[in-house]
Amino acid sequence: MAITSANQLELLQTAEAVAREKMIDPALVVEAMEESLARAAKSRYGAEMDIRVSIDRKTGRATFTRVRTVVEDEELENYQAEMTVETAKQYLDDPQIGDTFVEEVPPVEMGRIAAQSAKQVILQKVREAERDRQYEEFKDRAGTIINGIVKREEYGNVIVDIGAGEAVLRRNEKIGRESYRPNDRIRVYIKDVRREVRGPQIFLSRTDPQFMAELFKMEVPEIYEGVIEIKAVARDPGSRAKIGVISYDSSIDPVGACVGMRGSRVQAVVNELQGEKIDIIPWNEDMPTFLVNALQPAEVTKVVLDEEAERIEVVVPEEQLSLAIGRRGQNVRLASQLTGLDIDIMTEEEESARRQAEFEERTKLFVDTLDLDEFFAQLLVSEGFTTLEEVAYVEPDELTVIDGVDDDTAEELQARARDYIEEQNRKALDAARALGVEESLIEFEGLNPQMIEALAGDGIKTLEDFATCADWELAGGWTTVDGERHKDDGVLEPFGVDLEEAQAMVMTARIQLGWVDPDDLAGADDAEAGSTEIAEENEA
Repeated sequence: MAITSANQLELLQTAEAVAREKMIDPALVVEAMEESLARAAKSRYGAEMDIRVSIDRKTGRATFTRVRTVVEDEELENYQAEMTVETAKQYLDDPQIGDTFVEEVPPVEMGRIAAQSAKQVILQKVREAERDRQYEEFKDRAGTIINGIVKREEYGNVIVDIGAGEAVLRRNEKIGRESYRPNDRIRVYIKDVRREVRGPQIFLSRTDPQFMAELFKMEVPEIYEGVIEIKAVARDPGSRAKIGVISYDSSIDPVGACVGMRGSRVQAVVNELQGEKIDIIPWNEDMPTFLVNALQPAEVTKVVLDEEAERIEVVVPEEQLSLAIGRRGQNVRLASQLTGLDIDIMTEEEESARRQAEFEERTKLFVDTLDLDEFFAQLLVSEGFTTLEEVAYVEPDELTVIDGVDDDTAEELQARARDYIEEQNRKALDAARALGVEESLIEFEGLNPQMIEALAGDGIKTLEDFATCADWELAGGWTTVDGERHKDDGVLEPFGVDLEEAQAMVMTARIQLGWVDPDDLAGADDAEAGSTEIAEENEA
């Protein structure tokens, strides 16, 4: 592709040939040629000169021009490319700062080195244009399946020819111990497309859960048409998978549609995934019900959901425990991924033992604090009383329904409970004051003495300290690190304070301190309510 002044008429033909081969705009190739010719001319006339080249898009004739710009006297640095207003008067009638004077210069004859340099410039520009085209083509195809041909393997990563470029299937994105040879056909999921210095990087996957979802979309027309939706997918690539589906047409069974006649549809997906066993589960908005389905084939006796902690307790018969957990924990792990909840599995015996331990703990609480005998304390626990506050402040008739409890006994029970609570409150306040808690925090509505003592133990001793707390610092929360969820304990979490309550208390403290204007908050709430109403109207 060496270019000389003798064959300028062939420039357009060369540009079109290169553009056609690389599938890019011919104008980009011509611009690259102009830049390469300008660079060669600068090496002939001088690097400080502003030499520009324009190639006629019809004739291919290259015009070489020298450009000089008019600048302030004190800004004049490059005499070859700049000139003062006074000097410019020789060439221009009424020169102004920023005006340019353009004059044509003779074209240069390219030597071998200059031609080689020009070729490198053109190739570089062509490569950049090719990368831009490739990125634009694939950036919107992330999340779809594509067929490719294996070119080679590098350090366990498979380089795949996808027609308009190359993509990489990393070692950890292959199913099990898959191995490929050059020219093997491969079906892959485009996981990510990123623009990088060395060109667009297209990352493929065969282990991504969405790869399975897209395969089902290809095999099941109802999913493609939107009649059936895949709500969740969890995979142990190459071994087992679970997929939750829902049908928006009551006449269509989502599980049956995905399985197909004699299992033909699901078998096609299984074959593509190297024999990966797939459990197809009907989706249910009620998470405990969905989890019971997700843990099949194990039978579940009882489910207890803790929505705030995103945890769920599952009770199964002893003989079903190993089935529910699965080999190496696979079944419960996939069910956890499918529901997005942490799952605790226990047998009926373990759950019974835990309930017995809670019963004995609450019984001991009432025996120690209310000076009751064990039988009477057990009666209270059996009737559902769990705390002293419940005994102290319930309506008396909720106590008199217990066998052997009359009005006088109920009154005595409540008096003892209140006396004990008041004594504990007094001790907690004394301990908090000894730690240096200010009255502004003690008098803050919503905090009881035990809470104030806990805050003081954590270094929160003033209303200002309290107002700077984050809601999760008070109520606790969960943090995901490297894909694993970790519990963050809150100072007030033992007292049953949730995130919403913590946020409300902190905001109240900030308002009392004058840090936040309540009118601003009201305006923000009104705006949010208004936007919600508009959204609901639009949906309607």
